[in-house]
Amino acid sequence: MKELEDIVKSYHAACRQRLKTALATVVHVEGSAYRQPGAKMLVTENGALTGAISGGCLEGDALRKAQLVMMQQRPMLVTYDTNDEDDAKLGIGLGCNGIIHILLEPVNTEDPDNPVAMLQEITVHRTPAVLVTLFSLHQRKAPQPGTCLVLTANGQMQHCIPDCHLQNAITADAHHALQTQCSFTKTYLSTGNDYTTHTAFIPPAPQLLIAGAGNDVIPLVKMAALLGWHTIVIDGRPGYATTNRFPDATQVITAKPAQVLPLVHTDAYTASVLMTHNYNYDLALLAQLLPLPIPYIGVLGPAKKLQRMLGELMDNGISITRPQRARIHGPAGLDLGAETAEEIALSVISEIKSVLSAAAATSLRERTTAIHSREQQIILQQQL
Repeated sequence: MKELEDIVKSYHAACRQRLKTALATVVHVEGSAYRQPGAKMLVTENGALTGAISGGCLEGDALRKAQLVMMQQRPMLVTYDTNDEDDAKLGIGLGCNGIIHILLEPVNTEDPDNPVAMLQEITVHRTPAVLVTLFSLHQRKAPQPGTCLVLTANGQMQHCIPDCHLQNAITADAHHALQTQCSFTKTYLSTGNDYTTHTAFIPPAPQLLIAGAGNDVIPLVKMAALLGWHTIVIDGRPGYATTNRFPDATQVITAKPAQVLPLVHTDAYTASVLMTHNYNYDLALLAQLLPLPIPYIGVLGPAKKLQRMLGELMDNGISITRPQRARIHGPAGLDLGAETAEEIALSVISEIKSVLSAAAATSLRERTTAIHSREQQIILQQQL
């Protein structure tokens, strides 16, 4: 989500400077690549880049082709075969052992449904969304419609879908992707041009609710902001909970525990960390967070502290179910040998990321399978 938000901001900055722009999207990958389908990059006519479509090896060549796309005002599909060991043939030194298909689209500022306008529709609402990119995979000189549909809980935007049968099929698949929270690539077979879509499920940015406004919270907020997470800092002390101390926070609230939840909206993409160093404050807030379906509740401090808190809650008649207990992480964080506030923040952020991604948080060298899921790279087919 941060990449999309950054692209939207850069686009509006380019518009103020009257610069032409183009959007590059990784639409399909065969084999290994640094970025996966759905990765995006905004290119301006003066060479500024926002986002990334590779680890830096494709950007230079893509920039040159994007400038051609801006001039011609016509989308272009570009394929890079990095399986070829003779990097000199491409002149970009790849070596990723995969085939990467990049769609380049000009962004017309006069078109209210241009590709970046569709990205903005995703970023302004804190709801899951589906973004569909339409292209002709095997006929690079055929028309390349590009970003064609955005679907959110608030409705949909669509643009440039060639015919009604294809439009109905794409829309139905977008609803399926939103319901199942999955991404996939699919080819629609017809008597005319065969089109392929990359249908991407895009969750909202993680929201981090931090109870505490001490000095050890500052690096946690900074790291979360760097990742594009939305952070809310809460504390009962008005001298600590200030925007001057937490300029990177999305929101800073001064409130007692009983006043907190009416002031914030939590969802399945919200994580919370209790680190006020005020036992009673953390205990009262934990009691309020337990019934909510948030996937992560971190409690800073020793395990004995958490056991005492849970015991007091049960003594006060608050039952704790097994799923609720599984969402509580105390001591919060991964075992990284953290000592300083910055290291502890890294440990906590890493654990939250692993929980939200349902990842094992182990060393990548221990994996026996591919790092990235290959599910979305399987091309499904449908006859129209």
